Amino acid sequence: MAKKILVAYATRVGSTIEIAEAIAAVLQEWGVEVEVRSTHERLDIEHYDGVVLGSAIRMGHWLPEAVEFLQKHRQHLKTIPVAYFTACITMTEDTEENRETVLHYFDPVMQTVPEVRPISIGLFAGEIDTHKLGVMPRIAIKMIHAPVGDYRNWTKIRNWASVIAPQLMGEAEMMYP
Repeated sequence: MAKKILVAYATRVGSTIEIAEAIAAVLQEWGVEVEVRSTHERLDIEHYDGVVLGSAIRMGHWLPEAVEFLQKHRQHLKTIPVAYFTACITMTEDTEENRETVLHYFDPVMQTVPEVRPISIGLFAGEIDTHKLGVMPRIAIKMIHAPVGDYRNWTKIRNWASVIAPQLMGEAEMMYP
């Protein structure tokens, strides 16, 4: 029987959904049954054999609904393989310094739900499309001089999904970050 994996995401304007869908497509190639769902949805995750959870970063933090998802489902999540990913404009330049910065954004997540240890953490650049943003976020983007555009590296995203696939299926040693 095929493993059933949930790819859950928290997003504000849609960039993270597309990353979740790309991850799911790779997992399906491995023969895994995959569902892509928003963390806003009411989900019964007890029937999933693994979870990939992703969130956009806003002001240096995971979106609250992603953290709430972890808190709500912590009992089941600590018993199955879980991987985290994030979409963050800081990763536009994939440097050691930027990776360390973005990994620190996970500190509050790890402190809130320490019993859920991810098998892997994917750090991906995101997209800023000012046409999808409200007035205040557009002003903030301009004030901090954030790069506008689509910086998602689809090859990197798909490669990461290929690495975590056997771990999610319980066919490889778990590699903690």
